[in-house]
Amino acid sequence: MTSIEPIVRTNVPLPPTSGDVPDYVLELEQTAKYLDAEGLKKLRRAYEIGAAAHVGQMRKSGEPYITHPVAVAKILAEQGLDADSLIAAILHDTIEDTPITHDDLSREFGDDVANIVEGVTKLDKLQFKDRREADAESFRKMMLAIAEDLRVILIKLADRLHNMRTLGAQSAEARQRIAKETLDVYAPIAQRLGMNMLKSELQDLGFKAMYPWRHAVLSKRIRAQPVVRRESMVQIEAELAQRLAREKLQHRLISRVKSPWSIYTKMKAESKTFAQVMDVFGFRLVMRSVADCYHALGVVHSVYKPVDTRFRDFIAIPKGNGYQSLHTVLFGPYGAHVEVQIRTEEMDLVAEKGIAAHWTYKSGGAQQSSAEMRARNWISSLMSDHQAQNRSSLEFYENVKIDLFQEEVYVFSPKGDILSLPRNATALDFAYMVHTDVGNHAVTARINGKLSPLRTQLDNGDRVEIVTTPSSTPKPQWLEFVVTGKARASIRQQLKQLEHEDAIEIGHRMLDRALEQLGSSIDKIPAATLEAYLQENKMQRLENLLAEIALGNRLPSLVAPLLVEKSASPGAPEERKVNRELLLIDGTERNVISFSNCCNAVPGDEIMGFHTSGKGIVVHRLECSNVAEYRKHPERWINVGWARKVTGDYIASIRMELDNRQGALAQVAAAIAEAESNIDRVEYIERDTQVGVLRVNIEVRSLSHLGDVMRRLRRLKVVLGVSRI
Repeated sequence: MTSIEPIVRTNVPLPPTSGDVPDYVLELEQTAKYLDAEGLKKLRRAYEIGAAAHVGQMRKSGEPYITHPVAVAKILAEQGLDADSLIAAILHDTIEDTPITHDDLSREFGDDVANIVEGVTKLDKLQFKDRREADAESFRKMMLAIAEDLRVILIKLADRLHNMRTLGAQSAEARQRIAKETLDVYAPIAQRLGMNMLKSELQDLGFKAMYPWRHAVLSKRIRAQPVVRRESMVQIEAELAQRLAREKLQHRLISRVKSPWSIYTKMKAESKTFAQVMDVFGFRLVMRSVADCYHALGVVHSVYKPVDTRFRDFIAIPKGNGYQSLHTVLFGPYGAHVEVQIRTEEMDLVAEKGIAAHWTYKSGGAQQSSAEMRARNWISSLMSDHQAQNRSSLEFYENVKIDLFQEEVYVFSPKGDILSLPRNATALDFAYMVHTDVGNHAVTARINGKLSPLRTQLDNGDRVEIVTTPSSTPKPQWLEFVVTGKARASIRQQLKQLEHEDAIEIGHRMLDRALEQLGSSIDKIPAATLEAYLQENKMQRLENLLAEIALGNRLPSLVAPLLVEKSASPGAPEERKVNRELLLIDGTERNVISFSNCCNAVPGDEIMGFHTSGKGIVVHRLECSNVAEYRKHPERWINVGWARKVTGDYIASIRMELDNRQGALAQVAAAIAEAESNIDRVEYIERDTQVGVLRVNIEVRSLSHLGDVMRRLRRLKVVLGVSRI
């Protein structure tokens, strides 16, 4: 189908354009009456095309399918969005479910509408391993489209909201799955974009679908609030209004009612009863200017005493989604707390509508609001990290969820810039927020002028400076304490890169050694021969082959003869020589060479290497009981040894018999520390009232260092015996 015209004028009769227009269309047009005449005309045209395209399609509720996209458009019209957004909302399922194409929409309504619809469209033509992977890839595609046009996510959120409103037609299993996804992803996205009205309804509908009984009980309790509470609300409201009037402050005073979802999450998170959660009164003051906001703050503090440590100034330091307001908690009458939010009309609009507020008074080409700029920066940051690091869709999906489910702390850079980070974020998260290179080379942090470990959690108002060194690289342990998706993804990417670089170096040495035994070397193999071998094995570069060898996926003893055979000239004499050079370990190859836990080799031990698929070279001591089994596979046996200079710490296991008296283990720990070693793990093998037998894993630099540690332990009176395992 190459044009919309045949669809709507020939193959499918159009619904009537006047007289018998469905009520839901008239309601949409009434809600969107802020559009000009041309916009309303295009909106009707979009409905006609959508209705014709979806003719015969029904929702599970039994209604014509077109009622759904029209309802989505009405939700967006209530937010004051532009004509293109409403048109795209009406047509948002046409590319996926009808013969209409992107080009059709582009010709009829322009590229903007077509691109928005394309961004909302799910992936239905690709094959995936499971539903989770399909959902993750669809989500990734949606986020890519959002990076181009934020209206994509507004339509997606409105689409999800209407689906949640009509969730009753779905099966019980589908209701649970859709509700969980709504609470896990879409409600937090709405919150991240500052769209409080949408977020609140999504959360409440999701809660109702996930836990219908709990929702019903809480809703009934809220409706049945005692008269004394209602009287208290009126008294507080009257007192605040009276004092504000005396100060001649024009304002709107709104009492806030808690939703079942907010009550439920607070009861769960703070282990409070319903009565304790409801014993809090909430009000919002909307003022004319920022100066009036601070003036009103002084007034409410004069009416009721403020609760210490419960004041937050989000006007001076806005939240990451652009939200601005003053928050304070007061000691109210009858011992109850009174929560008060104070903000301007513009701040209130942004707080309720978030990025949608941009289209309420401005056209799409107008200057961006702060909320929209923050949203664009957040999404652009997510997508640039994802594309630069080539993450899987599932990993990207999980990292976005991590970013969404965090409250924020605000910290200062050395230059005084304010950075927003998730709650429990560490100094290392801050480093990666500043720049990936700063994080990769971080060694310590200076927080409020004091040196602190990178794992230190940050508090509001901290001034943070990161100390770096070019030789520093990410450690696997870093993944245990970072909380931001960006830091986690950057660390993983760098660790993979380091592993790949180490693998290439080790693979080069292993293949060269195998070739030397055949009288050749990598440098002597013609480039054409290498290229042919790589193409036959579907590898793009020599580095891929070398990494495969190092990781144990290909044996150098099998690769080398093939390369020599392909490069040999006809009639050339066969030259072989045996190279008895060891593969030397200097401690820098930790990502490719690993040390078996069964014997824990340390520098100075006689060792051997076994080529294991997927793990690379695994090093054992020659006296290890498993070596006899490995001798049955000589093709995987690797001659390895220690370099003249070896760096790093290695795990050694010792067996210790200890007098089971109070403080004995503390003496052991002190002796190990004095020997410049660290305890990695302690495990009791046997224990009675008098003697304990322990297995202790310690970090040592060499065999002689291990001997020194053991000698110090033997001098202790509480130690009855020490031996290496």
